[in-house]
Amino acid sequence: MAKINNLKGGFKIVKVEGPVIFAVSDSIGETAELVAKAATVQFNSGHVEIRRYPYVTEEEDVVEVVEEAKKYKNSAIVCTMVLPEIRKKLLELAEANNIPILDIMGPMMDIVSRITNIKPKLEPGLVRRVDEDYFEKIEAIEFAVKYDDGKDPRGLAKADVVLIGVSRTSKTPLSMYLAHKRLKVANLPLVPEVSPPEELFQLDPKNVVGLTIQPEILYKIRQERLKALGLSSDATYASMERILKELEYADEIMKKIGCHRIDVSNKAVEEVAARILEIIRRGEDR
Repeated sequence: MAKINNLKGGFKIVKVEGPVIFAVSDSIGETAELVAKAATVQFNSGHVEIRRYPYVTEEEDVVEVVEEAKKYKNSAIVCTMVLPEIRKKLLELAEANNIPILDIMGPMMDIVSRITNIKPKLEPGLVRRVDEDYFEKIEAIEFAVKYDDGKDPRGLAKADVVLIGVSRTSKTPLSMYLAHKRLKVANLPLVPEVSPPEELFQLDPKNVVGLTIQPEILYKIRQERLKALGLSSDATYASMERILKELEYADEIMKKIGCHRIDVSNKAVEEVAARILEIIRRGEDR
């Protein structure tokens, strides 16, 4: 609190002792605050208060910060301003009022610009957006693992897209690839002996993609899979009769749902994923 002295019948506000550091930014101000905290913990000279002032994007915001800092006898400003005009105004006002100020972002951007020969974007909040993208990607990957291969039908309603198809139609690789695009993907194998969960038929068909494949190609893939596992190629799993039965069953389920279909025969994961993304975008534009 400010000290108030009686002066000839009136009152005069005396500067507060402080010390206070104002962490100022045209974004959320987290970096400025962390730098201030990292510095102050190195001193045992008493408590230093740190106040964060985020989203300072207008000149009147700058004036407000400086006016607040002027109330304190011992105050300083540390800033991470991206917007050059606002940063310049803050520096000028702080210096004009003898308030110590540390500009973190300006000199750092100058150095990066010099060594890369690239001009900065000058967009506040880009670090936060990058962080948000990263955590969305991790969340999507964890989702794909949790709801892979029909492990939990409750995930179908939570997914951005659901992939269905017989075994060896690249459902899992596609789920992981799309997760890196920040899409939550659940996948479900279609097997004649196992009825699909009711949750599948309650989904909006535009959010379901059926993966189909040519029988001859699936036959070769399954034969190779058995060899890799050290199993006999005579197993029912890789017989043409079994494959045709599974594909016919999958076709019936896809028709019942009325979902999109993609033939994955001889197609790379990236190619199929691009088609799925296109289907999703079309659905969102409706």
